[in-house]
Amino acid sequence: MRTVLVVAGSDSGGGAGIQADLVCLRDHGVHGATAITAVTAQHTRGVVRVDALEPDVVVAQIDAVLDDLEVAAVKVGMLATAPIARAVHGALRRRARGVPWVVDPVMVSTSGHRLLDEEAIMAVRALVDDADWCTPNLPEAAVLAGASQVEVEAWARRVPGNVVVTGGDADGADVVDRWFGAGGASRAWVHPRIAGGPFHGTGCTFASALAARLACGEAPEDAVAAAIDYVRRRLSASVAVGTGARIGGRLGGATV
Repeated sequence: MRTVLVVAGSDSGGGAGIQADLVCLRDHGVHGATAITAVTAQHTRGVVRVDALEPDVVVAQIDAVLDDLEVAAVKVGMLATAPIARAVHGALRRRARGVPWVVDPVMVSTSGHRLLDEEAIMAVRALVDDADWCTPNLPEAAVLAGASQVEVEAWARRVPGNVVVTGGDADGADVVDRWFGAGGASRAWVHPRIAGGPFHGTGCTFASALAARLACGEAPEDAVAAAIDYVRRRLSASVAVGTGARIGGRLGGATV
């Protein structure tokens, strides 16, 4: 069984973060190991409180996993603070150079709660430049680019690794997800928007699905397409567990 290490925050509502990551990895038939960066008090309507762990506690979790488990990919989600982002970056450079890193630059919650300050954004930019993959939504890509959403494509083509800009936050009847490959390749996937939103945890789930596919050896373009398909199937079966955003529904059987 392949193992994916997830470095991310905990969501007490169970719809995003570490909780959503582990559901996704289980669906893909891979083992999920974790390094928790922050504990959030949140539900389907929003984030109530965020308590970040000390950077050395986060690194200790990463080191413990890598001391024993053979990790085939790393997924990085919510980093909460600049010191945590820098510490995680350093730990991955020391311990996980030979496997793909998939960075989901979590900056704003579904409810609009800002999750990173400016110093932390700069630290995440440095991590993204060193990573194999980055999976921002349009608002996050604009923040990373330091530009408007119109200029996101130029930024994505400059990033050394692969970038997938997910389009669910844009307006319109269709959702356009764009992949900009590390070697200059690119592709767009256009799908009808799934009714019933807003949805919670889609960014976490997509990045984890991509990490699982890469851990299992899929080619980049195939892995992106399969991860998009997985998220769409989850959203098509979405459920309301609270009074706010819906979460992805359960799928039967493994997807890989």
